[in-house]
Amino acid sequence: MEEQQLSSGLVLSGGGYKGIAHAGVLQFFDEAGIKPKMIAGTSAGSIVAGLYAFGIKPPEILDFFKSVNIFNWHHFTIKKAGIMDAYAFHKYLNKVFQNHTLGDLEIPLFITATDIVRGKLKIFSTETKIADALLASSAFPGVFSPFKIEDRLYSDGGILNNFPSNILQGRCDYIIGVNVCPLQEIEEPHLSSIKSVTARAYELMTTLNNYQKIQLCDWIIEPKALTAYSTFERNRLRMDQIYEIGYLAAKETFEEKKHNFQNLIL
Repeated sequence: MEEQQLSSGLVLSGGGYKGIAHAGVLQFFDEAGIKPKMIAGTSAGSIVAGLYAFGIKPPEILDFFKSVNIFNWHHFTIKKAGIMDAYAFHKYLNKVFQNHTLGDLEIPLFITATDIVRGKLKIFSTETKIADALLASSAFPGVFSPFKIEDRLYSDGGILNNFPSNILQGRCDYIIGVNVCPLQEIEEPHLSSIKSVTARAYELMTTLNNYQKIQLCDWIIEPKALTAYSTFERNRLRMDQIYEIGYLAAKETFEEKKHNFQNLIL
């Protein structure tokens, strides 16, 4: 009698530039022959998931993050509800995805955002343009203006669900989760700017929600070393370090989980 093969799903949390660690994890997955059959992603996790599902290799995903200068003065706005205009980043994603929709991807992708008016979680349909879904999912409140798709206004998916493992529950047999937002221990002097306070508030807001969703995973990768890095990391050398941290965390935890993969569809 043949052993039953099981399908695997991957969850990628939000976390700003710490999301580069997701690409490092995927680099290890490629080397180990681990290919998720579906992916759920939020915010930075949605961007990495979208690029990967579109066929972009992990090292190129790192290069993509390096190419986006978030704090370029062209991105700032005084007319919208944010420091920066989310629409200004369309040029980066359109260059990659053009008019492709989520339904065009070979790997099913579940991208979340927050309907900021109705206070509801949104999981985008396959007809949604990939670039639009990623921008809506990544519109970090207080930093980026909400992003409108059709007649709905969306902000960061992490507001309501920063670790969307529940979306994959029942859709696959084995869930792998990558959480790049372990809670950081800080002191008062670290909270000396609007950006640092906003980032800390968002981190605290999502920690409890993340922990509950993490329990749904069969394999969790949560690199503690990422607490030393900023949500809006701008130094390219530190981006390389974040990538390496993700790679090593996946490699180290795989040793105790690899026996589970003999029956998985890779």
